[in-house]
Amino acid sequence: YLISLAFDIYIGIIIVQVAISWLMIFDIINASNPQAQNLVTLLKRATDPIYKPLQKYVPPIGGIDITPIIAILGLQL
Repeated sequence: YLISLAFDIYIGIIIVQVAISWLMIFDIINASNPQAQNLVTLLKRATDPIYKPLQKYVPPIGGIDITPIIAILGLQL
């Protein structure tokens, strides 16, 4: 149960990171805001251990990074 809960929380972190990055790209969240930068740094530290090894094998497709999708699918398995 605890492992499943930890994976679910990590999937939530991945989803929040993707949503924040989209909001920053569309300029809904100001990227120069210190709180936003701190949140992005925290989320990046949490997800980089999974993303970095995957990015060696999965290149961006059409300029879109699909690493979060693969990470979520891997955690679901």
